[in-house]
Amino acid sequence: MFRPFSATTKYLHTHPQLSRGLKILGLAVKLLVLLAVIGVGILGYRAYQATVTQLVETDQSYQATVARLDETQQQLTTTEASLSALLQDDQFVRNEKLQTEIKNIQRVFGIAVTRYEELLNLRLPVPQSQPLEKLLTKALVYLSQRNYSSASTELTKLDAEITKQEAAAMAAIPANVPAVQEAPGSGYRRQQVTTPYGTYLVDVIAADLNSTRVVVETASAGDCRDNCPVASLAEYVSRAGGFAGVNGPYFCPAEYPSCAGKTNSFDTLLMNKQKVYFNSENNVYSNVPAVIFSGSSARFVGASQEWGRDTGPDSVIAAQPMLLSGGEIRFGGDGDPKKGSIGSRSFIGTKGSTVYIGVVRGATVAEVAHVLKAMGVENALNLDSGGSTALMSGGKYLAGPGRNTPFGIVLVRK
Repeated sequence: MFRPFSATTKYLHTHPQLSRGLKILGLAVKLLVLLAVIGVGILGYRAYQATVTQLVETDQSYQATVARLDETQQQLTTTEASLSALLQDDQFVRNEKLQTEIKNIQRVFGIAVTRYEELLNLRLPVPQSQPLEKLLTKALVYLSQRNYSSASTELTKLDAEITKQEAAAMAAIPANVPAVQEAPGSGYRRQQVTTPYGTYLVDVIAADLNSTRVVVETASAGDCRDNCPVASLAEYVSRAGGFAGVNGPYFCPAEYPSCAGKTNSFDTLLMNKQKVYFNSENNVYSNVPAVIFSGSSARFVGASQEWGRDTGPDSVIAAQPMLLSGGEIRFGGDGDPKKGSIGSRSFIGTKGSTVYIGVVRGATVAEVAHVLKAMGVENALNLDSGGSTALMSGGKYLAGPGRNTPFGIVLVRK
């Protein structure tokens, strides 16, 4: 039953033990509250200390990271400085100088090889060739001493002397040679032919294709890439039973330094008398012109790829450049110093059913085109020249005999 406050107080006075118990309980509650407050304070302090410790450790980690980044930056700076120093190092400079030296060697040696091959093509008598050979020897000595400037100077002198010899050969037209502008109707004739570029000595043989076959004799039975067999034009003419002949297209002579590894080889399309095609695979897409002799006619094509591999014709001869086509000049020069030098130039051409083989003396390849046009030839291809030049008729050399070659073009009576 509920009692009012005054009654409760009175009740406690009358029961002193209960009053003391309540006081003790109150003190106990206060003590518990105090202990709770002290416990919370201790826990808060410990949490604070842990937080401070964590912050200190984080700061230390950050400082260590910054230190590592600084160290890495210093390493990068050091590496960059080392690379820069390497680029300026003597070894680097030596490598650069070595590359320059290699280029000089290649350049000067290339010129020396070209001049040497031109000397071979001149085939001068010994007394005339000795001064030129001395100039070449001096140039090679300078080259061996790495004196590229002096080597170049000697090669320039040699080039000038070769030009003089070529000019002298061009001017050497015998006085008894008739000046005739048109080509012969048949047989052999030596004649002077005048063009806007000068007067030239020409040896030419004409034959009617109605009574003559044009065939090719080869020293090899098939494709050959190096150390290929060769023979003289006289041997080819004899083997074919022909009455006349001329040397064939360009090939790589054994005595040329630039022909090492491919000596006496050639890479143009050709079908010989035995109906064997040479270099067929590497001429599928060839732009080298060709002539096909068949029966009483000849067909000239601007590129070998225009012709299949028919074995019906008498011969297929790819040679470059095409000099004339349809009576018009097709070659005016291409910057090749060998084609632009003066020398003896062999050719094969046609007009109607007449075939012409011959040699123009003291001319560049482009000048030969003008000579043949002046003679009335309609179509013509350039053949090999210089030291390979050879022309035969009636068992005698009219030009040459020249060096031995892998092939020969022969006129045979039907």
